[in-house]
Amino acid sequence: MAMAGFLQRVASSLLCVEARLLQMLGLHHPPAPVLVFPALSGLEQDSEPAISFLDDPFLWMAAPKNRRTIERNRDRRRNPQKMIKFRTNVDMCPECGNLKLKHVLCGFCYDRVMDETRKIRALMAAQEGGPLRAPAMETVVVYEGENTSETDAGKRILETKRKRPNWFTMH
Repeated sequence: MAMAGFLQRVASSLLCVEARLLQMLGLHHPPAPVLVFPALSGLEQDSEPAISFLDDPFLWMAAPKNRRTIERNRDRRRNPQKMIKFRTNVDMCPECGNLKLKHVLCGFCYDRVMDETRKIRALMAAQEGGPLRAPAMETVVVYEGENTSETDAGKRILETKRKRPNWFTMH
């Protein structure tokens, strides 16, 4: 048995060597004949090009080859890594008492600050009379019942008729 396999390998290698030598000498076998037909020029061409199936990307995009079993689908859907995790970084805001994430500004307090800032900006725009007319100096907001101090000398002063919010510091 071993001798027969050895003889087959020797015979195939000798055939390969013979084919290489004939190829190097230019005596290798010619290629197989091919049928060639002249082009038919008498046929009329269509005015509209044919719709190719390669034009539709949905046909050549990836598609599943095998259907998943219901057991595998259930395992994927009920995977413990995909379950809802408990949030442990939720805190109460010390100012308003609403829930907020740790190390993040409270959304409710941020909205109040944004609303107050919007009112101050509207007051500044009304005093300036239009865009790009703001003076190049500091602005001090003075609420109802407050007085200006000597540190506010040389600064633009905006006076409002509202009371200062308790969270909005004076300095």
